[in-house]
Parts: sequence; C-alpha cells; structure tokens
Amino acid sequence: MAELSYEINKEIALIINRRGQVINVTVGDADTVELPTFKNIREGEARLCGLRCIHTHPNGNADLSKTDLTALLNNRFDVIASIGVDPDKTFSRKKGENPNFADSIQVAFLLPDKNDKGDIWEIQPTATVREVSNKDFEEFLEEVERNFAKNYKDKAQVETESAILVSLQTDDISNFLLKDSLNELEQLAFTAGAKVASKIVQKRNRPDPATYIGSGKAKEISLLVQEKNANLVIFDAELSPNQQKKLEATIGVKTIDRTELILDIFAQRARTKEGKLQVELAQLKYLYPRLIGEGLSLSRQGGGGIGGGIATRGPGETKLEIDRRRIRTRISFLENEVNKIKNLRDYQRRQRQKNNLPVVSIVGYTNVGKSTLLTALSNSEIFAEDKLFATLDPTTRKIRLPQGDFALFSDTVGFIQRLPTSLIAAFRATLEEVAESDIILHLIDPMHPAWSEHVDTVYDILLELNSNKKPVVTVINKADLIKDRNQIEKIKDKLPNPIEISALKRKGLNDLLLKLESIINNETFVKS
Repeated sequence: MAELSYEINKEIALIINRRGQVINVTVGDADTVELPTFKNIREGEARLCGLRCIHTHPNGNADLSKTDLTALLNNRFDVIASIGVDPDKTFSRKKGENPNFADSIQVAFLLPDKNDKGDIWEIQPTATVREVSNKDFEEFLEEVERNFAKNYKDKAQVETESAILVSLQTDDISNFLLKDSLNELEQLAFTAGAKVASKIVQKRNRPDPATYIGSGKAKEISLLVQEKNANLVIFDAELSPNQQKKLEATIGVKTIDRTELILDIFAQRARTKEGKLQVELAQLKYLYPRLIGEGLSLSRQGGGGIGGGIATRGPGETKLEIDRRRIRTRISFLENEVNKIKNLRDYQRRQRQKNNLPVVSIVGYTNVGKSTLLTALSNSEIFAEDKLFATLDPTTRKIRLPQGDFALFSDTVGFIQRLPTSLIAAFRATLEEVAESDIILHLIDPMHPAWSEHVDTVYDILLELNSNKKPVVTVINKADLIKDRNQIEKIKDKLPNPIEISALKRKGLNDLLLKLESIINNETFVKS
C-alpha cells in the first residue's frame, strides 16, 4: 500500500473490520482522502464502531492531522493509523529497520473523556510499522469500550449542554454591536441551560448563501467542537433551513440559530395552557419548512420531556413519523385555540372597560426588572429571576394611585433584538394587551452598555404592534447606581416623561404613580 501510494502520490485509506477483512479502499489526493459513509456499523456513544482506518501520507510525515482526528471521532473508529511513506527510510533506519516504503506509523484512539491535555483522543508516539504490528490491541480495545459504556451512563445524568457560539461580522456591524449581541447570545444560552465552551467570530462582506459563514469556517468549527467536546453550536442569526442542514452535516453536532434558541427558552418558561399553546404554535411554524430530510435537525427531536436538551423541548417530533400534513393540521388546530384566547382576552378587556379602569402596560427589554417593578408596586409576590425571559405568562394587578383611584398594571413578555416573527405572531393574543392598553410604562436599564439600542428595539416592536402613539412614561430603573448625573440627564432629554426609580429598593415609586396619575387626569387623555 505504501509503495503504491508513493507511485501515484496520493493518499490511500483501508477500512478493516475486527475480523481482519478489508471492507473499503479509498484513494484521495496528495494531501487528503475523503472517506465514504459506512452503513450497518455499530453505533452509539457507549462503544466504538468496530472498524479501523489505516491510511498513507505520501509526504513522508506520519503525524496525524486534525482532519484525521476528526474522522476518528466522527466515525468512532477503533483506531486510526497514518503511515509515513518514505523510500529513503529516514525514520526506520534510526531504529535499525529496513522496510521498503512504509517508513513510520502513528496510531490514535478515542478516550471516554478528556485527558490532562484537554484532548478526547490519545495519540501514540510515532513508531515503525514492525513495532506497532507486534502490539495486541484486542484486550486494550475491550477495556476502552468498557470505559466508554461507564462514562456514557455518567454523562446521561448530566443535563448541561456544552455550546460553541458563532457570530458573523459584516461591514455594517460595528465591534460594539457585535460584542453586545454575542454577549446577549451567551445569556440566552445560559438561560436555556447550556454552558459556553467557546465563541467564534467570522468576518465576511456578506453571509454565505450555503453555509452562512463559509464552508472553510464550518470545517474549523467542526474541529473546535471535537477539541472542546461540545455537543451544540448556536449561531447568532436566523439560518435558512438549507443553511442549517448543511452546517449540521459539516459540523457533526446539533446546530441551531438564535430563533430556535429563543423558542426553546419560551418552551421552558411557559407555565399556563395559554403560554404553552402559543409556544407550540411558534415552534411548529419554525419547524415546518425544515422537514426536508433525515439530518440532525429531525433525528435530534425528542419531545417535551426533561433532559432532551436545547431545541428539543416543546412540541417535539418523532423523527420522520410526523409529516407536513400532520404539522399543518396541528398548526391549524393551535391557531384556532389561540383565536379562542384572543376572544377571551377581548371579553376580559371589555369587562375592564366597563369598570372604567385605565390600563398600564409595563414593557421593556428582557431582564430589565419588569416583574420586580410590578411586585414592588402591588406588594405581591411575582416570580422574578436574573435571566432573560424569566417570566413569560402575563400578569395583571390592580393598584391604587396616590389620590385613591385604581389602575390595572400588566407585565408583558420581555422584548429582545430580532424577536422571532413567529413568536410575535403566535403571541399576538398576549401582546395585544400592549396594543389595547391606555399608557405604556417603558422600563429601561441605564446600567447596560447597550441601553440605547435596547430602547430602539422596544420602540420598533411597539411600532409593529401599532402602539407607538400611546402615552409613554419612561422608567429609569437602577438610577441610584448611576454616579454620573450627566448620563441620567442625557437619558431624560432623549425619552418622554422620565422618572428615576429603583424597583429592587422600592425607591421613586410614588413619583412614578404621581406621573401616571397626572397623565390619566389630563383633559387630553383618552382611554383606549
């Protein structure tokens, strides 16, 4: 094999099973060889596939490349070996041997877990072919597989996923916006239950139509996935179905986009029947155009149980058993149910209007403290957590104003940059609480470096909801933490009806209620 590889100056790969039978021969070029997809082999994380790959390096260097090691991991070979082809026998002569062309060989095998170097493979020192052939790998492989099986059982108890975040910086995206968006994606991943193993930024003039970041970068990420032992890749964008399918095929692990990540968080956070219906509708509308093949996008779906991982919660799908017709039927049913919710909310609003109580909607970027503010104003316990989208289902409280009148305050779902359109559509019954309110109470967090961009996002969504003409009170939360008064004054000059508060410390709340009361009592105020 080494002699033939030398004559044609191309890599040759042999695939050998545990019976010693050669089941495949593949010829590549001078630097690489592309292996086929192997069928009817042993599969599963708890064991190896039962095949060994022996291939040549015509350049004489037996060192295994990153591509070789990726093939080892992706195919779960028993071992992979590379033969350095050298007719001058530079390496073996030093060992006192005199082969024809197979001068040296390097062998690697998988490990059940990372070693001290952080690798999930063990690379043996380069040796002569005779030295390696005298070793008995059978007993060694049995021990390795026992360790794989034990480690697999241990990992099954751990729910945390290890993710690599990927962002694309085009010419129109500044370094500040890129960093802020990637940091937000990290927060979203944390909220969904993943730990971030690494972040990758690709710079291009425009997204690649096929793989978004380019095929070369996708291959780099595939190698990084193996190095970091990651099992999830998250893109800070909305990928097309075709892009997602190609990326998963190249990277080799579950690959999702920003939209799917947000949908997963909503699936976790939905508590009421209403919220669950709306999330399922959004997820199925996202899933529908992606039912185009047998890639990881389909096979990874496991339904709404615990432990399925990110992008497997919510409605789920039983692999290819759910077809487009069944999904269309389910979407139609859910849309009818959401319409019933809309009708119910319309009825509830009409009842409130009979009571002539003004309605105040608390809006703002996610995790700015809306639930904390409503808790402080109503002296009630409303769930709040320092995570994005900590609360999903809307909450309404009746609150007394300083002069004795009452108003209804509603806490809505948090806004975020590039909030998926499918979510806005599915949650229209909930978001219409904003559209039908009398006053918008816009809560902002001036401590966040991108607060101005967050304000723009909120106003964009208000415009989409046809709520941009309503009276707005700007609530500057955490104002007590801002030492530079000039910054506060700049915010006040920019935004309407500004009021400084601290929701957590319950400071400035009376001033806020007085401001709302003055708007309600103004002769120009008109109820919705």
